[in-house]
Amino acid sequence: MKKGIHPENYRLVVFKDMSNGETFISKSCTATRETIKMEDGNEYPLIKVEISNTSHPFYTGKMKLVDTAGRVDKYMNKYKKHIEKGKE
Repeated sequence: MKKGIHPENYRLVVFKDMSNGETFISKSCTATRETIKMEDGNEYPLIKVEISNTSHPFYTGKMKLVDTAGRVDKYMNKYKKHIEKGKE
């Protein structure tokens, strides 16, 4: 690897899937202000994610719609005329 182009602050962090509450520890250099105390007694930086491999339909095999920000409704409203035109 080339020296000087990769971040130096890789550390263990906890990623928390907000759709199902699952957590896992991995390395990252992403900045965060929140921390969480894990079962091992250590405190780690916390990064919250909306979806992970524990809740994504591709990995779980279940077709579950996760819409935390109203994105589906925004899409349907934006393309309402096109959708209705296609039904005729």
